[in-house]
Amino acid sequence: MKEKIHLKKKDWILILVIIVVAGLSFFLHNLLGAKGANCVVVKVDGKIEGTYSLGKDQEISINGGTNKLAIKYNRASMVEADCPDQLCVKQRSISKAHESIICLPNKVVVEVESAEGSTFDAISN
Repeated sequence: MKEKIHLKKKDWILILVIIVVAGLSFFLHNLLGAKGANCVVVKVDGKIEGTYSLGKDQEISINGGTNKLAIKYNRASMVEADCPDQLCVKQRSISKAHESIICLPNKVVVEVESAEGSTFDAISN
């Protein structure tokens, strides 16, 4: 037979504290992650093709028209690509520092960057 698990008052308090800490961590991560993120850098085959503000709604043709990037409401998303799998188009829009959209067949990388310099380098970040 199964025994019923009886939780004491201290167990419920511990569970509540863990849930509150997890919720606060998630909230702070979302709040602080967007701070300073104000532009997207578009790279094709490792070379910077352009830097665009997230504050200005626009559509950008990338790599001679193989990809199309849309920036709306401080978020960037790939809306069109001529690659067969369309994975870059299916990715969610990006808005926080160091988020990226990658189109491997066309060698396109779109990454959100901050205007403020980071104290971390590529290895420790």
